[in-house]
Amino acid sequence: MAEFPPVPLTLEGSALLHQFFRFDWKTWRCSAHGERSDMVAEFTAALQRLERSSDGKVQTGLFSELGHKGDLILVHFRDSFEALNQVELDLAQTAFSDFLIPTHSYVSVVELGLYESSRKTYEAASAKGFDNHTPEWNAEVEASLKRGAEAMKPRLFPSIPEAKYLCFYPMDRKRGEQVNWYTVPFTERQRMMHEHGMIGRRYGDVVKQIISGSIGMDDWEWGVDLFADDPVVFKKLIYEMRFDEVSAVYALFGQFYLGVRLPIEKLPDWLNGKL
Repeated sequence: MAEFPPVPLTLEGSALLHQFFRFDWKTWRCSAHGERSDMVAEFTAALQRLERSSDGKVQTGLFSELGHKGDLILVHFRDSFEALNQVELDLAQTAFSDFLIPTHSYVSVVELGLYESSRKTYEAASAKGFDNHTPEWNAEVEASLKRGAEAMKPRLFPSIPEAKYLCFYPMDRKRGEQVNWYTVPFTERQRMMHEHGMIGRRYGDVVKQIISGSIGMDDWEWGVDLFADDPVVFKKLIYEMRFDEVSAVYALFGQFYLGVRLPIEKLPDWLNGKL
C-alpha cells in the first residue's frame, strides 16, 4: 500500500450543530409570570417547528444537561450548514433565548470512514493501470464514493435517535513527535480501525453511535454522539475501547457532556424543576 495515497476515503452526510447553554435562572425568576408563559410558548413552538423534517426524521433534539458545565443541550442535524445557521438565527429571534447563555458549541458533519473500501478502490484503480490522482484514477474513486453514498444514505443522513440519554465528546488522533497516527502505514491504521470497530459493534443493540468529522470546522478532529436508554452503557463501551490499541496509543479526548432527553413539550415542566 505504500504507493497508494495514505488518506482513507470518507463519505459525508448531515451537517451537525451542538449547542450547550447555561440557563439564567435568577433573571428568569425575576420576570413576570405572564411574560414567562408567553416566552415559553413561543420558544416551544419554534423548537417543535424545527424538531422534524418533512419526511418525519427527528432533526432537532433537546436534552437536560447534567453537571456544572451547563443546563440545556440542543442537537441539530440538517442537510446543509446554511440550514444549521438558519436554526441558530431562528432561535435567536425568540425572547426565551435571552435567558440561554452559550457555554460551548460544536460544528461537524456526519462522516463514515472507509478504510476497507478505500483499499479495495485504490487496488482496483491501480489494477486498471491508473496512476494516483490522474483523471482516470479520480473518476474511479468518484464512482466508488457515489455508489457508497447511495448505499449508506440512511447512515449519512440519520434521524436523531429517540433514546433517553446522550453522551457527546470530541476527540483527536495524536500527532506528536513520538506517537503520530498520521505517519502510521495505511494497512496498520486499517487493521487497528477494524479491531476498534468490532468493539462498537458488540454494543450495537444498546448504543447508537454517530461519528462526525470536524477537521477545519471546529477545534477537534471528530465529534462522537452516543445515544442509549441506559447511561451506564456509555461507561462500559468507552472503558472497553480504552484498552483498544487505536484508543490506548493514538487517541486524545476532549470534555464529555451527558444529557437526559427532554421532550420539547415538557420544557415548561423542566422550568418548574421537574423532568
